[in-house]
Amino acid sequence: MINILTATAPAERAAELTTSPIDSLALAEGMEQGAAASESLSIGFWDLFISGGWMMWVLVLLAAVVIFIFVERFIAIRKATRLDNNFMNRIRDYISEGNINAAIDLCRRTDSPVARMIEKGIARIGRPMGDIQSAIENVANVEVAKLEDGLPWLASISGGAPMIGFLGTVVGMVQVFIDMSANQSGAIELAQLSAGMYVAMMTTVGGLLVGIPAYFGHNYLVARIEKLIFRMEATTIAFMDILNQPVKK
Repeated sequence: MINILTATAPAERAAELTTSPIDSLALAEGMEQGAAASESLSIGFWDLFISGGWMMWVLVLLAAVVIFIFVERFIAIRKATRLDNNFMNRIRDYISEGNINAAIDLCRRTDSPVARMIEKGIARIGRPMGDIQSAIENVANVEVAKLEDGLPWLASISGGAPMIGFLGTVVGMVQVFIDMSANQSGAIELAQLSAGMYVAMMTTVGGLLVGIPAYFGHNYLVARIEKLIFRMEATTIAFMDILNQPVKK
């Protein structure tokens, strides 16, 4: 029994490895058809974008708004955080010497929220300390509101863009079911359902691609503003301490 198996095994392997010219021709034709089919199925980025429907243009508009607001606010916040480290030391020297005009002139030449706060406090020197601090806090609130201009739009887009994408998903799936119900033959073909599926998938991807950067960009700018607020509060405390010091004569 062992001799029979060992004798027939090489013959079976040889039969499997030997193919006729007809089989080779059919195999080559099948490979060519598969390559042609893969080429026909390849879709470019623009075709994918167009397949997403009109909601993709809405997402493109929202993406442009996100980029504009983030860049504009980033530059404004970065400019607001720039302040000479010796600014408060010079203010302290001017006030201790009684040179109020020089201190106000320094604040006006320094384009910064902190400088505008201190300028308002210097202009209130001679009034009760509570009034001076209230005036400084009012200016600080106005400056923070200016820095936060546009951030609500980023927050809204970060939550609204994915919702628009999900809406496109629902619309695409509705289109799929409409195509299925319109098919009288009862046979479902993927080619007939591809349009609705493209709308469903591409709008979801587009919404997430817009919403995620908007979310992280909003949180980053908020963190920068909060850091500046802490610096403004520390400067206010330092300025109030300067006012409590005796004036040099």
